[in-house]
Amino acid sequence: MNPIRFLGGAFLALLVPLAAAQYPEKPVKLVVPYSAGGAADAQARLVAVKLAARLGQPVVVENRPGASGTIGAASVARAPADGYTLLYDATAFAINPALYKSLSYDPGRDFRPIALVSLTPNLLVVPSQAPYRRVDELAAAARAGHLTYATPGQGTAQHIAAASFSQGRGLTLTHIPYKGGAPALTDLMGGQVDMMFSNMAASYPLVKGGKLRALAVTSRERVPELPDVPTVAETGLADYAVYEWNGIFSPAGLPADVAARVEEAVHATLRDPGLRRSLAELGAQPVGSTAAEFNAFLDGEMRRAAQVLADAGIRKN
Repeated sequence: MNPIRFLGGAFLALLVPLAAAQYPEKPVKLVVPYSAGGAADAQARLVAVKLAARLGQPVVVENRPGASGTIGAASVARAPADGYTLLYDATAFAINPALYKSLSYDPGRDFRPIALVSLTPNLLVVPSQAPYRRVDELAAAARAGHLTYATPGQGTAQHIAAASFSQGRGLTLTHIPYKGGAPALTDLMGGQVDMMFSNMAASYPLVKGGKLRALAVTSRERVPELPDVPTVAETGLADYAVYEWNGIFSPAGLPADVAARVEEAVHATLRDPGLRRSLAELGAQPVGSTAAEFNAFLDGEMRRAAQVLADAGIRKN
């Protein structure tokens, strides 16, 4: 055997793990497929600061909104699987496969789940001047006549929450979709619509300010901020638990050693007490799951969304 050829081959073999060990050597991009200033964007920017400190490189948030998050997600699916492009997505990631007839990417094939970052419950809220103070009173009013509910748009997480509620209760409710949560809440406060399942981060201040009344929370347990508000499950809809969530993904095909480095940095970041406090201040419940736990969670979310949308006949072209 030629010793020079042998040594050269051995040297080249060492370069691959060495290159991975040096990751990252440049800034990492964290794509948020929603508009700047929204809940996902606010969380992503908190995570990016802490993750940058772990990686030793800047983590740059890039907003690529549009089409319920599918535009930004598609851009990450097409990105090189080298650890320099990550996705910070939300509940729509699990809803979109059942909502759209076709997507330009496969959520199960084109992404590697890294971690579930947080869960945020919704509040079932009504105008402060509404006559009902309990869910059973609201349900009775719905059976006596048509009630309307607002959402930030068709197929959104809040739409899923409301559809699950109406299906479980056997209610007929009229859906009024808006172009965003803010105008929906404005009309709800004004009494133009009867009810809404709203992200707690957006609706809690309005409840505390007396502009809305919370009848129930969609989490499995009552929230400390509103200890007297029951869960939807407590009001008679057993096993009901609906959250908005946020999580981190990479493109599929990440080399194992780079994936290990990304996951280690992300998971360590999500254990940071300061970050967890900051997420809680935004109304989110910090999680920081393992990749395997996140994958199992996604499977359940996709199956549930598909069933709710099919039962409600909700579909986009």
